Amino acid sequence: MRLSTRIGLAVGCAVPVLVLASGWLLLTLVGRDLHRAEDDHLRRRAAAAAVDARALLRASAGGRPRAVDSRERRLYSAALDVGIRVVGPDTVFSGGPQPDASVTLPDDARGPVTVREGRRGWRALSRTVRTPRASGTLWVFAPDTADRTQLLLVRRRMVLTALLAAPLSGLLAWGLATGATRPLRRLTRRTAGLDPRTSAARPRHEPTGVTEVDELAATVSMVLARYDEQAARAAGALNTARSFSSAAAHELRTPLMSMGTNLDILAEHPGLPGEDRAEVLADLRHEHARLLGLLVMLRELGRGDLVEAEAFQTVNLTEVADAAVAEARRRAPDARITLSAPPSLAVHGWEPGLRLLCDNLVGNALAHGQDAHGGAEVTVAVHDADGQAVITVDDRGPGVPPEAREKVFERFHRGPHSTGSGLGLTLVAQQAALHRGSVTVTQGADGIGARFEVRLPSAGGELPARRDWLSGTAGANRSQNFPKDRP
Repeated sequence: MRLSTRIGLAVGCAVPVLVLASGWLLLTLVGRDLHRAEDDHLRRRAAAAAVDARALLRASAGGRPRAVDSRERRLYSAALDVGIRVVGPDTVFSGGPQPDASVTLPDDARGPVTVREGRRGWRALSRTVRTPRASGTLWVFAPDTADRTQLLLVRRRMVLTALLAAPLSGLLAWGLATGATRPLRRLTRRTAGLDPRTSAARPRHEPTGVTEVDELAATVSMVLARYDEQAARAAGALNTARSFSSAAAHELRTPLMSMGTNLDILAEHPGLPGEDRAEVLADLRHEHARLLGLLVMLRELGRGDLVEAEAFQTVNLTEVADAAVAEARRRAPDARITLSAPPSLAVHGWEPGLRLLCDNLVGNALAHGQDAHGGAEVTVAVHDADGQAVITVDDRGPGVPPEAREKVFERFHRGPHSTGSGLGLTLVAQQAALHRGSVTVTQGADGIGARFEVRLPSAGGELPARRDWLSGTAGANRSQNFPKDRP
């Protein structure tokens, strides 16, 4: 059932009820006012006739016919426009309009009461009249105005009005509701054939001035926007999963084949000399460690591609760098690792990503920044520069040639003597881009080693619209997101 039809039926049922209720209340109040006026009139007439009624009863008790006639005429003259009846011990005097003598009167009617005579009603009031010789009751009567034909006619017309108001008010309400819901029907037509799964078209709503319709249109737009957002997230997650599986299948093939070859050697040559067997086992352990590291790095790349803005919060970069340095010292107790940082430096970022960035920078310096004697000396510094948080990691190794400084951040790029996965610095570049920052590599202090520098805006910003570091397309466009290497 349409809304306009529902409104028409509801109004068509409610209006007659309201008309009848209002009419009943009006008639009740009018009837009460008429009774009050009648009762006041009866009380005045009863007070005026009480003296003559008392004199009439004395004359009647004394056996004076002429006095009785005189007093009776005076009594009727005092009654004027009301009926009057005096009930004595042995006789009844009555005159004027009043109910028939056969109508039973109440025993005591000191207050005005209604007496019914068939379909006609009377207002009646009694007063006790006492004399030394006799006592009786004085009754005064007046037609009940509330029962008159005019009020009955009003009742009938009220019922007729209620019967006519039902269809008329229903039709009027239906017409008004049809006009009022026209903007809602237009909105329904615009959204009826909309399928957000197959079409990117979205309804454009123009304000109608009807608050409910405009709010509904805003809600529909918000729901569609959230659907688009969730669909984009789902598509991004699906692309990340595809990229993960593709990258994993491509990069895991070599270590798995190598491990398979070594296992075949062990299986086919049970009597392999101890020295050769130890070499094969060492190669297996190396490939196994490489395999685990590669899977961990691929997982972290996937997390970076899927992280959302809700995960970002205020992070103390000093504490993150301190934790990364402490972990590196635990893993490489022979290396010399120093940290220079203020007590607190806050940035808006994703804490796990910032920790991963610091861990990989320090780990890269420990792995590739060893001096000629095999020792590692790494200096980590955190400071604020022009509203940016700057992280620098210096080592004392051979450094990075100028022609390779862009390539070190590419996916699966490994140096000639590298044993890593080739994803450590790619993760650094990914996290820097995720935080709207930059990463560069230059020559180290005093022309020795390499310096990796990351600059992050303290206030953060919107996340990059496109992230696909697993597939390598985001890394290929890294030069668009990061400044060129400084000389």
